[in-house]
Formats: sequence, structure tokens, C-alpha cells
Amino acid sequence: MATIAEKKTGPISRNRLLGIAGLGWLFDAMDVGILAFVIAALHEDWGLTSSQMGWIGSVNSIGMAVGAFVFGIYADRVGRKKIFIITLLLFSIASGISAFATTLAAFMILRFFVGMGLGGELPVASTLVSESVPAKERGRVIVLLESFWAAGWLVAAVISYFIIPSFGWRVALLLTALPAVYALYLRINLPDSPQFSAKKDVLRSISTNIKDVWSEKYRRPTLMLWIVWFTVVFSYYGMFLWLPSVMVLKGFTLIKSFQYVLIMTLAQLPGYFSAAWLIERAGRKFVLVTYLIGTAISALAFGNADTITLLIVSGAFLSFFNLGAWGALYAYSPEQYPTVIRGTGTGMAAAFGRIGGVLGPLLVGTLLTAGANLNVIFGIFCVSILIGALAVAFLGKETKQLELE
Repeated sequence: MATIAEKKTGPISRNRLLGIAGLGWLFDAMDVGILAFVIAALHEDWGLTSSQMGWIGSVNSIGMAVGAFVFGIYADRVGRKKIFIITLLLFSIASGISAFATTLAAFMILRFFVGMGLGGELPVASTLVSESVPAKERGRVIVLLESFWAAGWLVAAVISYFIIPSFGWRVALLLTALPAVYALYLRINLPDSPQFSAKKDVLRSISTNIKDVWSEKYRRPTLMLWIVWFTVVFSYYGMFLWLPSVMVLKGFTLIKSFQYVLIMTLAQLPGYFSAAWLIERAGRKFVLVTYLIGTAISALAFGNADTITLLIVSGAFLSFFNLGAWGALYAYSPEQYPTVIRGTGTGMAAAFGRIGGVLGPLLVGTLLTAGANLNVIFGIFCVSILIGALAVAFLGKETKQLELE
């Protein structure tokens, strides 16, 4: 018997959905990626301290936490499509305006609103796509959706390498904001999730949805998701937002640092594609646990690397495993809940994770100011990621090819 997704979504529309959602995802990644390079440029341009640099990344994550929580909840009330469009508008407008900021305070306020849009869009996008494709290929499609993130980071690295040294960080930010208008045009014609449309007349209060996420039936998967989201986001933003700056701290010039990070970023794409290939064969838990362990080992190696070869190789493996794990996490999260609370559950997990995104960059800035070695900092991230892997291994259930309620 055909599922709702199979009746409503043929191969062409499925590819179109992936392209539309993926294009927006790419632009989001461009902005997050460009921020890592802009922070390094602002360090030289505005003379920022390590602590101030850390706060820029943390304010962005505070916005993402608020956005994931608020927009995730309302995605279950007004639909995935409407929230998709609202979050993109918020992100693109704030991102464009931030290019004209003249003070650190103004820049950080705008980054909060950029973060709100980003934080709301990502879990809602994965929920929409999850509900619009058949179970047999849902995981693969979600990981492929996530692969657009790597493409966005790659574009950000290219823009940073060629634009920032010659034309400045303001031009780079403008370039990352402009394409979002095209994604908005596409999303206006995007149909909402067929599963949400079938159940949109089921009126439930926001408080009921929040309570159900922590009800006895969903307590274990919710606890598991909150742990893994926190540890993954904490380590990701702590490490990747600081990568260009870490390379500068290791003695490389700004341009050389951008070049090396660009090389490391290339490894994200095979990380996604390998995870997409494995996720419908080996299952979500296997991919997530394996790639998280690979991330932990790579983080430890990167923090202790003392030659340029070791830095690039360990950095490439860090990109490969970490982004592959991200793809599996976005596929795994919406599958833990039924349609009526899927946006709320996924959004709340992502929101809690973003608290880790606040603490990660701040921790790096604080420890660097205190004179801590990089091997200690990356050792902390290694332990964090291993905790996330253990949570999935012992608390998670396999959801491969599970029909969504």
C-alpha cells in the first residue's frame, strides 16, 4: 500500500524539492562559513580580542537556539512551508544589513537575527523533506540535502580566499546574502509537507506539543537527541568557527590560513556522500556512531598536529567525519516523532543543541585568552563528541526505512 509521501511525491518533484531546499541550505552554509573567515578578518580590522571573537560566534548560536525553538514549534501550527519562507527572509535581510555594521555591538545584534533565521530553517527543512519522500530513501535524501551545506562552506571558503583580502569582508557578506532572494522565489511555489497537510486540521496547543515531546513514550529518544545535538553543535561551532583563526594562531598568514581551510573544506563533500550511501544500508545508528567516533579521533589529531601536513590531513578527516555525522543527525532526528509533534521535537532538540553552539566558541576564546594549548581545547571537543556517540549507541533506536506516523 502506497504511503502519503509515495502518492504525493514522484521522482521529478522529489528532485525539485531536494534542489529547492538544498539551495536554501547552501546559502545558509555560505553565511555560517563566511562568518568563520569574517571573524578572522575582523580580528585584524577591528583589533578584536579572542574573547570578543568568541562572542560573535556565540551570539549567532544564541539566535539559532531561539529560532530553532520558536520556529520549530510554529512549524507544527502553521505548516513547514510558511516557516521555511519566514526564516529565509529573516536570515537574508539581517545578513545583508550586517555588511554595513560599523560597530561590534551592531554586528552582533544583526548576527543574532541571522542566527534566528538559520536556526529555524534547518530543522524545519529536514522535517519538510522527511515527510515528503518514501521511507526507503528518506535517510539518503536528507543526507544529500545536508550535502548542500558542504557546497555552501566551499563557496564561502572560495569567496573568502579571493574576495576578503582584496575587497574586504563587507563585500563578502553582501555576496552571501544576495542569492537567498532566488531561494525565496523558488520556495513561494513549494508545496507544504503532504503529511502535515493531511493532519493540519488536528488542532493542538503549543503546551500540549511540548509536554508530549517529554512524555513517557518519547522521553528516551528526546533525551538521546538532546545529548547528541548538544555535543555535536558544541564541538562543531567551537572547532569550525575558529579554524581560520586557529591557523593564524599557528603562525600562518590570513591568506595562507584561508587557503588551508579551503583544502580541508573539500573533504566535507565525500563525507556527506559516503554517509548518504551507508545510511540506507548500514542504518542511522551505525553511521552516526561511526562518524562521531571518527570526528573525535580527528579532533584529537588536529589539536596535536605539529606540521602542516598533519594539520591539513587531520583537518580534512575532521571535515569528512563531522559533516557526515551532521547529515545522519538531520535524517535521524525527525524520525523520532509523529507528524503532530515532529517540528516541535526536532526544533527543541536543535534549540538545546544551539546552547552548545553558544558555549563552544566562548570556551575557545576564554581558554586561548587564559593561555591554554590547542591540544587541550581540541581534547575537550574529542570527549564531547564521544559522549554524543555513546548516547546514540545506548539510548537510540534504529529507524531505517521506518514509516513515519
